[in-house]
Amino acid sequence: MSGGRTLQRIKFQPTPIEQRSSFRSMSSPQISSLSWGTMKVSGSSSIYKDCKVWPGGSRAWDWRETGTNHRPGVQPADLEEVLKKGIELLVIGRGMSEALQVPSTTLDFVKQSGVEVRVLQTEKAVAEYNKLAGQGAKVGGVFHSTC
Repeated sequence: MSGGRTLQRIKFQPTPIEQRSSFRSMSSPQISSLSWGTMKVSGSSSIYKDCKVWPGGSRAWDWRETGTNHRPGVQPADLEEVLKKGIELLVIGRGMSEALQVPSTTLDFVKQSGVEVRVLQTEKAVAEYNKLAGQGAKVGGVFHSTC
């Protein structure tokens, strides 16, 4: 390398399963607002178009990461991150007009992970998610806030 610098490669080490148990003691954040194209999650300053939530956190759901489109819809890769957060139940919001599809293969993937899944229109999905989170359930969700 020029200038005498050597680049060091850093290898990612996944968190061992026994250390992930800390997720189980965190609560699922409430979704504080929802309107067409915007969502706000308690404890986050971000405004999301589509989002993923889990006990202890949230982030934008960027469909470009997995090549997701309305059809064929939600892919297992869209859900893996949330499923690893110690959840017992997953809520999927299909959009305000339910344009986002959820293939049976994706539902099977969630069930094989030992997680219960509920698929609803987004306003109903947010209400269900907030109800469960308010009851202390270890719930996660992925929500589409437009069509």
